[in-house]
Amino acid sequence: MEDIAARIAQIHVRIAAAARRAGRRPEAITLVAVSKTHGPALARAALAAGATDLGENRVQEAAPKIAALAAAAPRPRWHLIGHLQRNKARAAAELFDMVQSVDSLRLAETLDRYAAELDRRMPVLLQINVSGEASKEGFALAGGVANRAAYARLIADLERVVALPQLEVRGLMTIAPLVGDAEAARPTFRLLRELRDDLARRLPQARWDELSMGMTDDFEAAITEGATIVRVGRAIFGDRLDHE
Repeated sequence: MEDIAARIAQIHVRIAAAARRAGRRPEAITLVAVSKTHGPALARAALAAGATDLGENRVQEAAPKIAALAAAAPRPRWHLIGHLQRNKARAAAELFDMVQSVDSLRLAETLDRYAAELDRRMPVLLQINVSGEASKEGFALAGGVANRAAYARLIADLERVVALPQLEVRGLMTIAPLVGDAEAARPTFRLLRELRDDLARRLPQARWDELSMGMTDDFEAAITEGATIVRVGRAIFGDRLDHE
């Protein structure tokens, strides 16, 4: 457990250094400690070490952890960062403080409906696949705003998403390709930032404050390109586990 505290402290040092190199304020960047595949004890240890935001990939795995930490003070903010199936959208709307992985108009409409039933406003990020990788989820926009045909289709969808009354669109999320050198991920992050800036002009009725991008191997490069949220799992909790 002490190792987790030390690791979180070191991640914050690296976030601060990357922010300062980019001329940014370190406090403008939120660390989401990704506890997927690790049990409630490690999530609780991260919370005790100062983590304020915890990330999970799957609704069914997150549910018992969220319940186990429900009485924690301070209470963590829970982020869903993995692909969300529409048949689990109601549970996600009940459990999570933010869904970062809204990747289609149909999913957005489903979440909006369940959020209305729960009488809540649901903060969300829109997941965009700017890399064009077939293995990645997200609204398709390979190459970013330069892909005019795909961008026109995306704008048509997003005009409908931002009009949904129960969803609070706060920004964008992406997953960069796995690369040996973190600097090689920067073009992907830059494409997302450029998209966010253009959407802020085109669709000013939504908030576009957040850019969730960067993980254990590339979060410093993501900060250089404007990330406001970084999602770090392995560097805090160690390698993924099938169980604890």
